[in-house]
Amino acid sequence: MEDLRLLVNRCLQGEQNAMLALVERFQGPVFGLCFRMLGNREDAEDAVQETFVRVLRNLAKWDHNRDFEPWLFAIAGNRCRTALASRRRRPTNQTFIEPLADHRPDPTPAKHLAEELQLGLEQLRADYRQAFVLFHQHELSYEQIAETMSKPLGTIKTWIHRARTELIRFLQQREAIEDSRYEVRRV
Repeated sequence: MEDLRLLVNRCLQGEQNAMLALVERFQGPVFGLCFRMLGNREDAEDAVQETFVRVLRNLAKWDHNRDFEPWLFAIAGNRCRTALASRRRRPTNQTFIEPLADHRPDPTPAKHLAEELQLGLEQLRADYRQAFVLFHQHELSYEQIAETMSKPLGTIKTWIHRARTELIRFLQQREAIEDSRYEVRRV
């Protein structure tokens, strides 16, 4: 944590190498969140870039007494929600998208399940998806997620539970998992 504070201080002094180091350090986790939320590599890359522009511009506003990652993921989540909202406002051109799709069956069950899981994540409400990804992929605690998303702890637990329930239901309907193997327990 102390080494992160030093890195941030170097960034605030305008040191380019420090800014690059900060981006490199967190680019992977931020991309993972954005990709899971947006389901599209190009949109995720755009959201990551916008996230780091905002982070570097607002670095002086980060409270050094709090964890950095929840603050960073809050900015990334906001960029993703903005991208999702603008995506809903613009029509997609299906005639352009369809020919680019690869319709070959995939031989590996794990890859098939991963693809189905990504489809399921795309069906979730954006706030459920963000909470779920922060908890399961980035391993943030419920408390950190509540701080990141500026929501009560109970709301975060409910959203993650509902996301699990909806994902299991989605995967069962698509026959990606067996009905009897999976059940959701209350947290």
